Amino acid sequence: MAALFLIASLLVLLSLAIARFFEGFGVPSLLLFLAIGMLAGREGANILALSDPALVQGIGVFALIVILYSGGLGTHWPSVRPHWRQALALSTLGVLATAFLVGAFTHYCLRFPWLQGLLLGSIISSTDAAAVFASLRSRNLDLKPGIRHLLELESGSNDPMAVFLTVSLIHLSLHPGAAWWPLLPDLLWQAALGLLLGWALGRAAVFVANHARFATEGFTMVFFLAAGVFTYGLAETLGGSGFLAVYVSAIACGNRSFVQKKSVARFYDGLSWLAQIGMFLSLGLLVQPSALLPVLSQGVLVTAFLIFAARPAAVWLCLAPSGMRWRETAYVGWVGLRGAVPIVLATYLLVKDGDQAILAGASWLFNLVFFIVLGSALLQGWSVSRAARLLQVGSPTEKPKPHPLELTAQAGGDKELEEFMVPFNSMAAGRSIAQLDLPDQSLVVLLGRNGEFLEPTGASVLEEGDTLMALVNHETRSRMQSLLAKQKPPSSKPGGEDEPSHWFG
Repeated sequence: MAALFLIASLLVLLSLAIARFFEGFGVPSLLLFLAIGMLAGREGANILALSDPALVQGIGVFALIVILYSGGLGTHWPSVRPHWRQALALSTLGVLATAFLVGAFTHYCLRFPWLQGLLLGSIISSTDAAAVFASLRSRNLDLKPGIRHLLELESGSNDPMAVFLTVSLIHLSLHPGAAWWPLLPDLLWQAALGLLLGWALGRAAVFVANHARFATEGFTMVFFLAAGVFTYGLAETLGGSGFLAVYVSAIACGNRSFVQKKSVARFYDGLSWLAQIGMFLSLGLLVQPSALLPVLSQGVLVTAFLIFAARPAAVWLCLAPSGMRWRETAYVGWVGLRGAVPIVLATYLLVKDGDQAILAGASWLFNLVFFIVLGSALLQGWSVSRAARLLQVGSPTEKPKPHPLELTAQAGGDKELEEFMVPFNSMAAGRSIAQLDLPDQSLVVLLGRNGEFLEPTGASVLEEGDTLMALVNHETRSRMQSLLAKQKPPSSKPGGEDEPSHWFG
């Protein structure tokens, strides 16, 4: 046991060191963690190996619970609410369209049986919350209003459809001739129950946290960790979508005031990185690099089709009615990162019934999924920033420094210290704080600029990229966010929206 703890901790420390070293090169962290796991596994240094898919699946599910809860806590609902229809379309119709297109491609071009092709498409149909959250929140990208919120909301809510399709197609593969239409009510039940339980348990968690008066701050952290796991377990036990329930529950918590809210958010942020490292390391330890060679040709073709055809086509199908500009739609289509979720879903194929895998060819299909995830991380994960600049939908910003103030929310209080950024091309830029017509019951207490924090006055003129620390309540936070998000009118130069605006450089 001591040796196991020593090796596991060394792998985590090595992962942190390598991720820090490659931070400036734009290498996706998940790719590094997978590589370290593979190098430490049976065909590498052979210092640690995992051969139990059920164990790796359990690690992956727990890690996804933590990652989704952390992402939900950081989701500002008033900001993402205008995009819920697009996100819903992407997380349902988009996932279904991606699965069908990949299935059709593998059937007609690679001669896969229909069910096997559709199963592969279902497993890789959803974007990965861990990969998307990590890529967008660690690259310091100032994306156009709405794009970041849409991507995060989609990645946090599209797992239930992928899980449903995967489990349903496994069932149809094991029971040839079974009808698929009786499975539809189960999908509706899973989604509805996940939404309702998530919302109710999130509100209940806030109520308990504000009235329990825990003796120490640590008890609050443990409470919210247990609340996230409990939400998943209860939803799955009752036949609902556990992942959707966790994400909705976290959003319900994150958009209400409760005691030690910022401490809980920081706790989950650190825990989510540990979960990502542990999950990708364990997945890397499970796979054997030599097993990827037999799937090389099919893997390259399916990866290319998924990235350049299936995902963009599904996104255009879902977002065309919304009137979103083509540059923004193209960027959403490109940032469709695949990560741990497809690999965890692929472990469903490896879990054995007695001594046999539940499906013939399960190991081959798992290795193919693993190869596709690696290809997605290499092409899409590496180019998140470059694609934003190429398509003129965002620009890199300075990494924000920690602010020197902290406010501990009290039970029954409605004021919180929140951080707001003045986006590029914002109408607030060039105006003084006194000219902004800030909502009542709000107070700007700090102005962050170029890594320094200044004491603001009414005459302080805002600049693009400034950070405002303000005391707000739930209502004034939404109004402040909307006020700063207003964009200057587009240039009247010939070419309209295709003309690069000044903030792209």
